[in-house]
Amino acid sequence: MKTGLVLEGGAMRGMYTAGVMDIMMDHNIRFDGIIGVSAGALFGVNYLSGQRGRVIRYNKKYNGSKEYMGLLPLIKEGNIVSTRYAYDRVPRLYDVFDNETFKASGVDFYAVVTNLQTGQPEYMQVKDVYEQMDVLRASGSMPFVSKPVQIGNQLYLDGGVSDSIPYAYFEELGFDRLVVVLTRDLEYRKKAMSPLMIEAGYYKYPEFCEHLKKRHEVYNRSVRILKRREEKGEIFVIRPSRPIEIRRIETDPDKLQKVYDEGIKDATDCLEQLMAYLGK
Repeated sequence: MKTGLVLEGGAMRGMYTAGVMDIMMDHNIRFDGIIGVSAGALFGVNYLSGQRGRVIRYNKKYNGSKEYMGLLPLIKEGNIVSTRYAYDRVPRLYDVFDNETFKASGVDFYAVVTNLQTGQPEYMQVKDVYEQMDVLRASGSMPFVSKPVQIGNQLYLDGGVSDSIPYAYFEELGFDRLVVVLTRDLEYRKKAMSPLMIEAGYYKYPEFCEHLKKRHEVYNRSVRILKRREEKGEIFVIRPSRPIEIRRIETDPDKLQKVYDEGIKDATDCLEQLMAYLGK
């Protein structure tokens, strides 16, 4: 049996994922591989560094800084989340990421990115967080409020544009027992984005535009398939038991904590079933 953990994105809805991961860390639940999209990738690396509580801690502490996130970095850098602050100072100086433990974990970790030229998802294995920070940054670079990230000779943006819940990819890699953590409740359905806005922002990249226009259809179909697989007992899904009410760019520490606590509660409530599914 080869177990995999799949982490959806969702910007600050990722505090829910952080709560779920911390409960799984508390009970020493290990996986053979982990794949994350956007915030799922950015926060998921902390699972393998074993840093329980780090995600909620640094977000509560730094999200409110005008230099970290918001209008100021958007104007100065072209990124709503500051590259210098969020991807350099925080993990290297202010709340240090344990890169050595991550590298020594022996667990394969993947981040999903979207190729701006082709519009297709690419699944990049991250072996060293510090050396491959641009891969994580690309996965979490939201369209319209982030500059594309160059890796090699290609430009990339948010992996959620092309594959928001990459359970199918992990099955292709041979992971036959999957746990999927979603950041949307069961009733959520994604809506279409404005085609005019998409064309205005990315007219130079027609394939990327087409993926953005169809993103809601692809996402909703993926969720429907996942639900059927869940009902058959083929995949274990942890999702919010009620709608998460939080802004994508949230600075209020109390609201961040509330979403994190919901993840703690939901993961605790399904812990017995999760352990049984994994054969623990």
